[in-house]
Amino acid sequence: MRKPIARLFIVFAVAAVVAATFGGCSAEQPGSADGTLRVGMVFDVGGKGDKSFNDSAYRGLLHAADQFGVEHTEFEPGQDADRETGLRKLAQARYDVIIGVGFLFSDAMRKVAVDYPDVKFACIDFDPRPGETLPDNLAGLKFREEEGSFLVGVIAGLFSKTGRIGFIGGMDIPLIHKFEAGYIAGAKHANPAISVTVAYAGATPLAFADPAKGKELALLQYGRGVEVIYHAAGSTGNGVIEAAREVNRQAIGVDSNQNYMAPGNVLTSMVKRVDNAVLMIVQSVVEGSFRGGLREFGLADDGVGYAVDEYNEDLLTDEMLAVVEDARQAIIEGTVSVPTE
Repeated sequence: MRKPIARLFIVFAVAAVVAATFGGCSAEQPGSADGTLRVGMVFDVGGKGDKSFNDSAYRGLLHAADQFGVEHTEFEPGQDADRETGLRKLAQARYDVIIGVGFLFSDAMRKVAVDYPDVKFACIDFDPRPGETLPDNLAGLKFREEEGSFLVGVIAGLFSKTGRIGFIGGMDIPLIHKFEAGYIAGAKHANPAISVTVAYAGATPLAFADPAKGKELALLQYGRGVEVIYHAAGSTGNGVIEAAREVNRQAIGVDSNQNYMAPGNVLTSMVKRVDNAVLMIVQSVVEGSFRGGLREFGLADDGVGYAVDEYNEDLLTDEMLAVVEDARQAIIEGTVSVPTE
C-alpha cells in the first residue's frame, strides 16, 4: 500500500525559454524596446548545474519567465571573479531586476544598489550588518535553514539504528553553522543519545565546489560507522551522495530536492525554496509592489522543508513522518525553539 506523502515539493518544469547571453550586454545596450521586464541573475560558486542551491534559483527564474514573460540572462562570475563588476555590467545594460545568488554578493550589492537607484536588486542569503538599513531598491532575502535542518535531523535520528549520524558542511561559516545546529538539535529531539560527527570541506568559497572532497569526507565518516550524513555543501555534497550510493548508506540532500540522485540512498532532502523567493521578487516588480529591506523565509511560509517523493517514500514510515510533522507544527507555533549555532 502506498504511504501518504507528508511534504511533497514539486519542481516547476519549463519546456523552453530563450535567454540572452551576458556577453552581449554593454553599457550602450538599451532596455527592452517593447517594455518587457529584463532580469539578470549572477550565480554563486558552483554555478548553474550544481543540482542544489544555484539550480534552485535558476528554477525560480525559469518559472518567472514562463509565468510573466520576462526576458532574462544568467552569468557565472567564476571562483575568484569580481562580483561587483558583473553586477555593474548588468546595471549598465539596463536590466530592471538583478539577482545575486549567495551571501558573497552582499558587499557588492550594497555598493551597486546605491549607484543605480532605478534598478531593483535582490540578494539571496544576504548577510546583513547589525542595525543596517538597506536602500529602497535592495531586497535581502534570508532563510531559516535551521528550521528545515531540524526536521531532517529528526528523520535521521529516527532512522538511525546505531545512533551515529554525520554532517558535512561546505565553507566553515556562520550561514552553514545554522544548518549544522538545526540538524543536531532535530536529531537529539528524536534521540537524545545520538552522536553526530561533523566535518567541513574548507574555509574558502571553493569548499562549495569540490565533490571529490565531499566524497572523501563522507567515506571517512561511513567507514567509522556513521549511517546517515546530511550535507550543506553545494556541489561538494554531490560527492557525499555518491559515497552513500557506493557504500549503501544514507545521505540527506540540501537546497534542491536531491532524492532522485541516488534512489534508496538519499533519505530525504532539506529543501530551501530559493526558487519561490526568486519568483516572489520578480512578481513583486511586475505588480509594482517591490520593496527593499530584509525578508526571511521559514517553515511557516514554506521557505524551507523536507522532501518525500517516489524516490524515498519507502524509507520513511508513517510513524516517522507523524513525528516530523508534529515537530514542524511545534516550530511554527513557537513551542520548539531551534538554535542557529
